[in-house]
Amino acid sequence: MSLEKRVAIVTGAGSPRGIGRTIALTLAKQGADVVVCDLDRTGAERVAEEIRALKRNAIAVQVDVTKQQDVTELVRAALDRFGRIDILVNNAGITQPIKVADMTEQDFDRIVAVNLKGTFLCSKAVLAPMTRQGYGRIVNMSSVSAKRGGGVFGGAHYSAAKAGILGFAKALAREVAACGITVNSVAPGLIATDIRGGLESPERQKEMSREIPVQRLGTPEEVAATVAFLASEEAAYITGEDIDINGGSHMD
Repeated sequence: MSLEKRVAIVTGAGSPRGIGRTIALTLAKQGADVVVCDLDRTGAERVAEEIRALKRNAIAVQVDVTKQQDVTELVRAALDRFGRIDILVNNAGITQPIKVADMTEQDFDRIVAVNLKGTFLCSKAVLAPMTRQGYGRIVNMSSVSAKRGGGVFGGAHYSAAKAGILGFAKALAREVAACGITVNSVAPGLIATDIRGGLESPERQKEMSREIPVQRLGTPEEVAATVAFLASEEAAYITGEDIDINGGSHMD
């Protein structure tokens, strides 16, 4: 699954213990040059430096995925530096553990904007260069919460946004398949990352794992490996799909 001569954009890749960072590094190890994006410029630059240490090219771009101008400038920066965009990983996302009765309109709008609107804006922005190339891979980060209706971490607004990503991806996949572009999603379960506000203690992780058939939390590396496959040429006949990565906590 070589990604030599491919250029990837990974959003939300600046957290030191996040899935995005691991995805960016995994794609680089497979040969890709990477545009590391995050609201946190310092974090994005730190990951870009890690990639350059792997002898791959990388740039860091500060971006708010909810703002169209930021996304437009992100794509322009990628094209100015590398001349092409082959892979987009829509990883940027936030969550919030809250009940609907306590949820404000601002809470709902913020979660949907980052997770769903950001996926839309970034996907739309790369379609023109991918169509010109006749090649593209878009991989979206959904969640097991999209399929279970929550019950993991995050409120109904998070589940709705992540479910929306699945529907958006399937519809977009139909639109662009003839252009050589595939659109797929991954739906992780409980993964040991910072998204919940910090990694839990080993004791808490063990407690959280009791309802998971494989009896443990997943790792960012396990998610990144699936993303790397979907981003590869070998996955050319897979589009409009969503891959569960949850240790058996939800089975379609």
